[in-house]
Amino acid sequence: MTNGPVQSQESVRRSYDTVAADYARSMPDMSREHPLDLAVLDAFIEMVEGRLVLDAGCGAGRISCYLADRGVAVQGVDLSPRMIAQGRARHPDLDLSVASITELPHGDESFGGVVLWYSTIHLSDPELSQALEQTLRVLTPGGHLLIAFQSGVGTRRLFDGYPGEGVTLVRYLRTTDEVAEQLTASGAAEVLRWERAGEGGDADDHTMLIHRKADASE
Repeated sequence: MTNGPVQSQESVRRSYDTVAADYARSMPDMSREHPLDLAVLDAFIEMVEGRLVLDAGCGAGRISCYLADRGVAVQGVDLSPRMIAQGRARHPDLDLSVASITELPHGDESFGGVVLWYSTIHLSDPELSQALEQTLRVLTPGGHLLIAFQSGVGTRRLFDGYPGEGVTLVRYLRTTDEVAEQLTASGAAEVLRWERAGEGGDADDHTMLIHRKADASE
């Protein structure tokens, strides 16, 4: 379970609106991702077999772009209107819209795959439960979920000292087992688990999980 201050979604939205242009400029694509992390994402692409995928918490669209470039039909949503504006300007061919991952506006069983690429790290424990519930709701039976996050215990403050007002972000760390067990208890079987130590300026460990939602025969 997470400890530390609970930040509101409004605070998170305001912070990412403030940093959106700089964030999109500094991370325009996947070139800064760890190659083994990309291998997990590529494995997920193989698992979804061309089905429609939701990039939940898409930011400025770099994951959505990576998926689309590999033939995946993808839609992206993000809490921050300015991040979505950056994504639309950089990737006008992508379907990106504003929405919270705790209240997805899509119908039940709408997607064959869902990606949560470091998009749950600012959620409190109740909000994480909501996000995972929403993710599994929109996922088709037999569909796959990929979730990536910094793992561990405690919290980290991000963007401290950023020029401008309203930038307050806390990253909540959770253990791999915490998240995996929550997904399994919700009826999504673990398919792949990838854990690695942080490198360079990113000292926290990283986890990627792929889970498969049970279908009617299971």
